[in-house]
Amino acid sequence: MSDLNKLTIKEVADGLRSKKFSSEDVMKDCLARIDERNGDLNAFVTVDSDGALEGARLADKRLAAGEDDGVLMGVPMALKDLFNTAGVRTTCCSPGLKEFVPPYNATVVDRLSDAGAVMVGKTNMDEFACGASCEYGCFGAAKNPHDLTKVAGGSSGGSVVAVADDMSIFALGTDTGGSIRQPSSFCGTYGLKVTYGRVSRSGVTAFASSWDTIGPIGKSVEDISYVLQAIAGQDRRDMTTPPVKVPDYTGFLGKGVKGMKIGLPKEYFGEGVEKETRDVVMEAVGRLEKAGAEVVEVSLPMTKYAVAVYYVCAPAELSANMERYDGIRYGSLPSKDGEDLVDHYFKQRGEGFGDEVKRRIMIGTYVLSAGYMDAYYKHAMKVRTLIIKDFNKAFEKVDVLVGPVSPFPAFGIGDKAEDPVAMYTADSLTIPASCAGVPSLACPAGVSADGLPIGLQIIAPQFEEGRCLQVGEMV
Repeated sequence: MSDLNKLTIKEVADGLRSKKFSSEDVMKDCLARIDERNGDLNAFVTVDSDGALEGARLADKRLAAGEDDGVLMGVPMALKDLFNTAGVRTTCCSPGLKEFVPPYNATVVDRLSDAGAVMVGKTNMDEFACGASCEYGCFGAAKNPHDLTKVAGGSSGGSVVAVADDMSIFALGTDTGGSIRQPSSFCGTYGLKVTYGRVSRSGVTAFASSWDTIGPIGKSVEDISYVLQAIAGQDRRDMTTPPVKVPDYTGFLGKGVKGMKIGLPKEYFGEGVEKETRDVVMEAVGRLEKAGAEVVEVSLPMTKYAVAVYYVCAPAELSANMERYDGIRYGSLPSKDGEDLVDHYFKQRGEGFGDEVKRRIMIGTYVLSAGYMDAYYKHAMKVRTLIIKDFNKAFEKVDVLVGPVSPFPAFGIGDKAEDPVAMYTADSLTIPASCAGVPSLACPAGVSADGLPIGLQIIAPQFEEGRCLQVGEMV
């Protein structure tokens, strides 16, 4: 193994074109790293070795023939196991979909394939993206590469671990309430939550349809910009993707932050945020200030309600989305036949869903039920609107907002598994941006005294992912 798996997208692209190595060489190093480490880390749940090597060889042939699809050509990628991949199983890490093989690709998978990227395999996650630690999937917990006793973060934990431990050059995840940013912070990678609608959700298993976003995980801000360029934009198969022009994201790099106004939401540095996390993030803010940015304090007073809003609204949407999993159209059948259709549903869903998904379905069904919808769901949606107004007001004063991704570094596996409310607070600083549908980039800011990564997030107005990249490069 020649450590080609440790390269960035740009380094792989340059090496392929200068003929220093081949795409097959890079892929073999990634597969060797998976063989070496996946037993400990549990990042991948499906490794498509044959397909990966075949795709890499095809990329090499095309490059040799002068066919060049761009910087992602021949670059290995990992996909969270809720992206449909034709002919390769997509399980959502759920018992009920353990052997499901979709007949078509998600739009983002097609777009990355068209750009020449080659899939290594599918990565571990919390079942149906319901979780903040990557402990709730049917394949077991993904583990933090910096400390195997710590969680990777969730729900895109496997994708982040694959990048952080050099099993893949880049990966895709989804972020509904923090599922890309929080594990990126815990494991020390870059991860982008895009504006809602910036990237197509077609062919991606839904958790909460008005919250879900798809984004890249990479080893540098530059890598994030390349992947975003390939996947962003309108899609006729997803009506929530608006006709907003996709800019050249690499054009935001190298601009620096001189003259930019950066807001520090005081609520992101208050109660519940560990001092060490606060200190590491403020050191990074000091670097931005030294680079010429103006730093001002702002307030997002509705932040304290964001977790409550999320855990009313998102489970409501989840409960509606889970209705389709009945073991009849697709998914596994129950171990015993039901006496009638209703009994079949009870048996199939009892076996086919894990505990956390069942918990959220029950919450969601309750808040949408007659007599309670007005008191809970509609009220929560009104508060969500107030959170959006908070962000709009703040962006009248500043270009971006900066704060910690998580109140604390990665916690121990099992530490919060029996306390759902404590687990939910792990996303208390990522959920507000999700409420508002605005982009947010997680960047490594430093490490704790125990050597665990601590991340900083950069939040920008809708469709201003370029600002996140511009600032993130300088952290």
